[in-house]
Amino acid sequence: MANITEKSGSDIQWADGAHHLKAVQEADTLPKLLAAHAKNHPNQVAQREKDFGIWNEITWKQFNDHVAKMALAFKEFGVVPGDVVALIGDNRPEWVWGEVAAHANQAMSLGIYRDALEDEIEYLVKYAQPKIVVAEDEEQVDKFLMLEDRIPSVEKIIYHDPRGMQKYDDPRLIYLADLEQIGADVLAKNPNAYADMVAATKTDDVAVLCTTSGTTSNPKLSMWKHSAFLGHAVNYLKADPMSAGDEYLAVLPLSWVMEQMYSVAWNLVARMIVNFPESEDTAMSDLREIGPHFVLLSPRVWEVVAADIRSRMMESSPWKQKIFDWGVKRGVAALEKGERDQVAELVLFRALRDRLGFSRLKSAATGGAAMGPDTFKFFQAMGVPLKQLYGQTEGLGAYTIHKWDEVDHNTVGYPMNDCTISIINPDHEGLGEIVVSHPNLMSGYYKNQDATDEAFDDKGRFLTGDAGYLDHKGHLVVIDRIKDLSETSTQTRFSPQFIENKLKFSTFVAEAVILGKDQPYIAAMICIRYPIVSKWAEQRRIAFTTYTDLAARPEIYELMREEVERVNETLPEAQRIQKFVLLYKELDADDGELTRTKKVRRSVIADKYAEIIGKLYSDDERVDIDTVISFQDGTKQRIKTSLKVENLSQAPKALNKGALPHEMGTLLPAFDQWPDCGHALWRCRHVLCADL
Repeated sequence: MANITEKSGSDIQWADGAHHLKAVQEADTLPKLLAAHAKNHPNQVAQREKDFGIWNEITWKQFNDHVAKMALAFKEFGVVPGDVVALIGDNRPEWVWGEVAAHANQAMSLGIYRDALEDEIEYLVKYAQPKIVVAEDEEQVDKFLMLEDRIPSVEKIIYHDPRGMQKYDDPRLIYLADLEQIGADVLAKNPNAYADMVAATKTDDVAVLCTTSGTTSNPKLSMWKHSAFLGHAVNYLKADPMSAGDEYLAVLPLSWVMEQMYSVAWNLVARMIVNFPESEDTAMSDLREIGPHFVLLSPRVWEVVAADIRSRMMESSPWKQKIFDWGVKRGVAALEKGERDQVAELVLFRALRDRLGFSRLKSAATGGAAMGPDTFKFFQAMGVPLKQLYGQTEGLGAYTIHKWDEVDHNTVGYPMNDCTISIINPDHEGLGEIVVSHPNLMSGYYKNQDATDEAFDDKGRFLTGDAGYLDHKGHLVVIDRIKDLSETSTQTRFSPQFIENKLKFSTFVAEAVILGKDQPYIAAMICIRYPIVSKWAEQRRIAFTTYTDLAARPEIYELMREEVERVNETLPEAQRIQKFVLLYKELDADDGELTRTKKVRRSVIADKYAEIIGKLYSDDERVDIDTVISFQDGTKQRIKTSLKVENLSQAPKALNKGALPHEMGTLLPAFDQWPDCGHALWRCRHVLCADL
């Protein structure tokens, strides 16, 4: 490991980006940029939304007109500079209109995750005190109405899907079309009302409040100024250039920092067209219809896509499975040499990219958590220009990225322009805390000066709390949260996240929690990936009824034991998993076990599953479970089962490959050897991909 402790993105040769910089200098707030596009490119497409199977286009002029009417109506309802407007729902154009309308009033926007529960919403509303809420539909409106007088700051609740809303008579409710009519009436009396409002916006106004991940406590709210939001978008576009007219599909929550960057900032800075899918369920089919030029998916989504491909191949004929394995093996082998296998491209990958909607990709990215190296290699071998990102909400999202010709699955790339990454308090191998400085960091945490002071050092650098190092090229390698780096009672240091990520590359593993802090050995709690494991079981005629029943089957334990042993082979002996259990349910954000960005809340897990954890460190071979779980619709189910504690300590001794905790291990799939079938396989490619 190289002992480099600082790297500046200004030393990297990124794209020019002068035209984007000029745009944000001439129009230095989000409403000003939108107004400029409406004036200069009125009939060009800015957004699309799919509704009842039809893509509806929204031009820059229409976008601006909607925002103008909403902004003027907000003002009529008493919104003043410094107020907060909250937004909740699926990704919809109306969310973005409401957000920019808030900014036009010099108010702040606050996005709330669509699946947030009432207590989470109550916390955020009491914290931020929004005056207006823009809610998508009846489901979201209900959450606020159920809170009744516990959220007195909320004076108006605007909904834009009227289905099911006729039964309500709460005076705070107003339909979006009626709201816009109020704004239209203001414009009829004073045609310059909105232009005057936009002209008054200032680049140093705080525009966005964005929730942090909240892995250890309730989320804080990062404050972003217009200047920071737009300035960081410009630097990001230098590292990953996009052009006017490029297509993007908004599939990640608009409340998340990265979707804010793409669906709002990039849309307004680069004039990239943002497409909103009809629903979460249709997102992947909608992606194929659009054929985007850029896509960002979380590591879990990429892994689900890869797992779904493998799952579909499991249902196909044996010869198709062999062709698929043969093609992937050739592609990965060529990738290791820095090449592309043209036979695999012709037989498999070209049709597969088309099937997935990836044919036009100029760039693809993942971030928010580590991705299994084999998943990364699989998509790269397919021809997907996949890169890894790293950042935090406090840093305006991603601030490191790979250069297109220097992609390394072990790292998260170089810092972007104007960004400096430093490693403080490094050990003898260069591993220390990652800190970042760039001119577009958050202004601080909203109403929380103490937390703000703790987040920055005396040089103004943001303390990420992550452990990592800079390799010999200056790429950043991220290991884990510093607080999560652990030691067993035998003084074996290990990174739980590192081992968890190795486990989650398996097609059959949905989630894993690694245990072992202050314990004599490392153990794991594993959640099976039900859609894949159920198909595997069906193919082998293994009878089961529910997730709980399937996870308890001895055949599934045998399957998962093989997966765990495969991971153990890549780890030093002291860091290998000695025992594991298969949980009776999936970890769920609604139960507080995961954050809304699907990160494990370890303290909650430790408390909720204390009995299971205790059994993993005892001589007991089973854990009796009798509990009740609640579903989001309010229904409950009693679960009574017995979990087997699988003991691997008697397993055959694995080869010690000498992997260190700070190295990203590689688990290449074991493919059979198949001869080069050349033109015969070319004739099979469409038949093969029809199963995908």
